[in-house]
Amino acid sequence: MKKILLGAIGLVALGIAAPASAADLGRPYTKAPPPMMAAIYDWSGFYIGLNGGGGWSHKCWDQNTGLGGIFLAAEGCHDASGGVAGGQIGYRWQSGAWVFGVEAQGDWANLTGSNISLIAPFNPNLLVLPATANRSRIDGFGLFTGQVGYAWNSVLWYVKGGAAVVADKYTGFFPVSGLTFDRTSETRWGGVVGTGLEFAFAPNWSMAV
Repeated sequence: MKKILLGAIGLVALGIAAPASAADLGRPYTKAPPPMMAAIYDWSGFYIGLNGGGGWSHKCWDQNTGLGGIFLAAEGCHDASGGVAGGQIGYRWQSGAWVFGVEAQGDWANLTGSNISLIAPFNPNLLVLPATANRSRIDGFGLFTGQVGYAWNSVLWYVKGGAAVVADKYTGFFPVSGLTFDRTSETRWGGVVGTGLEFAFAPNWSMAV
């Protein structure tokens, strides 16, 4: 339907223009200006942005080394999930359709989960309530990555990879009372790899997934 409508409009315009052209045959001929080319979006330059979403992790308390460091047992695993929000800063340069870049990203996180400890799964007095439980929380992470992408004008697809750092907190507690009986924290480094699709919807503005 749209093709038929556009064709009709073109024919009407030609029909209106024809008499005027016939009447103006005595005027000197002037060359029509060249057609305007569509602008090509340039992904080069520094950028800064915000991000938000969700995250998931799988945590295992592999061993309990209580009693002066003597191995006791594995305490079980759980999934930790929650929201993340933060920002990123980076630089990109474009060569033809290929885009290269480096980026640093830092996020606040609240990825939390817990499980009943396999060492003491029952209350020794009541025999029906769990005695102890383990909780883990990731409350922040950072990414330091390089990027390689391919651009179709204002659409960019890229892969990224590099180093990641995460802040972990671990807590042992009594689930009935909520009382904490031990806790520790650590900062861990590892690798990261991912992909993204970015769309520039206005000059110097874009959105990505």
